[in-house]
Amino acid sequence: MSNPSPPRRRRLRWALGAYLALLLISSVVRWFQDPAQPHPYQQVQKLPPVKGDGPVTGTAVDMAYADGHGSGVPVLLLHGSPVASSSMMAMHASLKRRGYRPLTPDLPGFERSTRDIPDYSSRAHARYLISWLDSLGIQSAHAVAYSMSGAVVLEAYQMQPERFRSVTLLSAIGVQELELTGDYHLNHAIHGLQLSCLWLLREATPHFGFLDDAILGVPYAKNFYQTDQRPLRGILSRFEAPMQIVHAEDDPLVPIGAAIEHARLVPQSDFVRLTSGGHGLPFSQPDYAASLVASFVDGVEAGQGLTRQTADPARIALAAQPFDPGSQPPPSPFTIGLLMVLVALTTFASEDLASIGAGLMAARGTFTFLQATGAALAGIVLGDMALYAAGRWVGRPLVSRAPFSWFVSSEKLEVGEKWFDEKGIRAVLIARFIPGTRLPTYVAAGVLKAPFVKFFGYFIVAALLWTPAIVGASMYLGRRVLIYYEVFEAYAVWVVLGLALLLLIGFRIAPLLFSHQGRRRLSGRWMRLTEWEFWPPWLFYLPVVLWCVWLAVRHRSPLAFTAANPGIPHSGLVGESKEAILRELPAEHVAAFEAIPAGVGSEEGLRRIESFLSRVGSSYPVVLKPDVGERGRGVRIAHSPESAGQFFAQAKGRSIVQQYVPGREFGVFYYRDPISGAGSILSVTDKRFPAVTGDGKRTLHELILDDRRAVAMLSVHERANAPRLDSVPAPGYSVPLVELGTHCRGALFVDGQDLITPALTEAISRIADQFPGFHFGRFDLRVPEARLLAEGREFLIIELNGVTSEATHIYDPSNSLLSGYRTLFRQWELAWLIGLKNIQAGARPSSVSAIARILWRHVRAQA
Repeated sequence: MSNPSPPRRRRLRWALGAYLALLLISSVVRWFQDPAQPHPYQQVQKLPPVKGDGPVTGTAVDMAYADGHGSGVPVLLLHGSPVASSSMMAMHASLKRRGYRPLTPDLPGFERSTRDIPDYSSRAHARYLISWLDSLGIQSAHAVAYSMSGAVVLEAYQMQPERFRSVTLLSAIGVQELELTGDYHLNHAIHGLQLSCLWLLREATPHFGFLDDAILGVPYAKNFYQTDQRPLRGILSRFEAPMQIVHAEDDPLVPIGAAIEHARLVPQSDFVRLTSGGHGLPFSQPDYAASLVASFVDGVEAGQGLTRQTADPARIALAAQPFDPGSQPPPSPFTIGLLMVLVALTTFASEDLASIGAGLMAARGTFTFLQATGAALAGIVLGDMALYAAGRWVGRPLVSRAPFSWFVSSEKLEVGEKWFDEKGIRAVLIARFIPGTRLPTYVAAGVLKAPFVKFFGYFIVAALLWTPAIVGASMYLGRRVLIYYEVFEAYAVWVVLGLALLLLIGFRIAPLLFSHQGRRRLSGRWMRLTEWEFWPPWLFYLPVVLWCVWLAVRHRSPLAFTAANPGIPHSGLVGESKEAILRELPAEHVAAFEAIPAGVGSEEGLRRIESFLSRVGSSYPVVLKPDVGERGRGVRIAHSPESAGQFFAQAKGRSIVQQYVPGREFGVFYYRDPISGAGSILSVTDKRFPAVTGDGKRTLHELILDDRRAVAMLSVHERANAPRLDSVPAPGYSVPLVELGTHCRGALFVDGQDLITPALTEAISRIADQFPGFHFGRFDLRVPEARLLAEGREFLIIELNGVTSEATHIYDPSNSLLSGYRTLFRQWELAWLIGLKNIQAGARPSSVSAIARILWRHVRAQA
């Protein structure tokens, strides 16, 4: 795996700089752009802030609108989303010619009204609508609600029903159950994804204001995301005024089923069911739509409009019946197509989870089984064919490029290649049923240029077996759960999410139970879950972080620990130079080392290693490590020039070459009082390197799988030993799996408290005394045997870590979780106390800005 060449890195930096400059200029241009001016036919009314679901927020808004004037009956024409009042103006003109007074506003957030408002929901728009009517002195009016504004008018009617003489729902939305998927939470997630994408497009693209006025923009997405249609069923069930419902059977956006349900819930409604017209009646057939509205309004004005009290008793009885999903037409082709596309795209993130989700939607009737399976299968085919193609066309360098490098390393790819080489094209079939093997296997098939026809044949057979099974099982179990929907309706979303999670776990685990290798992998995962020494740092360290917060409050000095080692930048928090620290220690106690500048290629790096070995009178192997780093990241024991060359091909910054010291490795955590100078050893860790013993039958990979401890670190050992996993060690031959004393890379840590002796304490204190400003940290060292360490002699230091180092004896498998936390709590309290004493003596802790800068540099260096 190679890094971009210096010229390429320069080009990337220039491109990034140009992009950021354009983005900055675009933001400035947008900031100084004047607000959109109203159309010539519009007036502007300033409205006060309105109350959303919480307290009154925001500032006054300008609401642009067209007023037909005259003394005719006022008719409100309310647009949908993402269109605005301009879409209603043909209908506006038609009603004006008929003698009415049409009033057609841009709702706040749209077109020529104020675009930036705190709440874009239908409820907030309803309050803006009532405020606008107040400002115009209109006590009551007829309302025509198109599309999304159906929710606005219904919300406004609930607030002040006396303001609405009648309502016409024109291709309008309403009940939640017939909007998109029918489920609020799923719809909310879809609209949230849409909003995120549109917001990112607007804010991360240098568009100089062009996207601010886009129809499918952020205001439109916020309107849908912030609107909750669940209350609309209740509003419709209580609606008393005359209502007309106009809807086309071929409406692709709002299904005819929604209009049918609205007409059932409002028994007095006049339902005009059109055979054609789609969703664009106000602008595709404005005169016809206006004639329907005019005829209905005239009837209401003449006293002929029905109310709920005067409606047909049979329809009133029907309205009282509960909602029956089975009586509704199937979802529109548009809805089904949109959801199928979303399922297909979701497979790019998780094929199994997307298939489970498709099955659960099929269980509730959103999809048929074939539609759910087809959507999942389409996404799987597209995604996995792309992996094969990328591997074939780009080759091994693929794994060094984002986003592939996020999911598969060069070592994993090597494992996939070996497995593919062993199993042949059959590996493609097998990988479908073994979680975690698909991605490296499909990429490896491309890298090894497996024949496409054979690859696709095995792949499609596996997909056709797996996908219908997972969709069908999810659909079956989902139906069983939905039988009890009324019982757990208040917790439905959590029940469904829990079912999806259980299905995902089941489908990941079940295939592993049918093979010895799978069962051993499960055993390793169980160990990592139940034995705390294998927990990820972010989880394990949560209580320690809380303890540090308490220490900061208790001692009234949040950064006192950064003064624990004044001789090390930021006391060794992050980003310190290993070479600079080692140079402060007495040379006779340090393994020989030499710094290698950043940017040297393999050839120059090898030359420097040869010069170093000649100077110190040593030979390969050598230790190569980044000058800045932690947890063994990037460290390599190079046994040959070829291995060393690979290190320099990957190195990103300044490096260190160090003499390899054979023998046992230990970690000695030491601290001393800044005032008295008295030193103590807090911890000694015996770092042991696990090995497996050959039997002449099993491969190294099989030996690792069958080893109780090694299987818990299986992925680590697979990466570290990838070139020799298929070898069969001779009977009795011990194969070391680890060469580095790092727990996260497979080393076994054993408590070495019995090695803490006065002689060792005195020896470490003598060394620490020669490092001005060092009071707290861990020495990593090597010694021929443990006895010599206890005697305080013949050891060589290979590294010294500062304030963020650990007393690593806690990871001894025999230690309890509580004892580990007790040690770490004590360790960090010592860091604070030592730092406070150093501050009293004149040392200065790091500032927040300095820590932020060093953390930012560190993150950039690791990227």
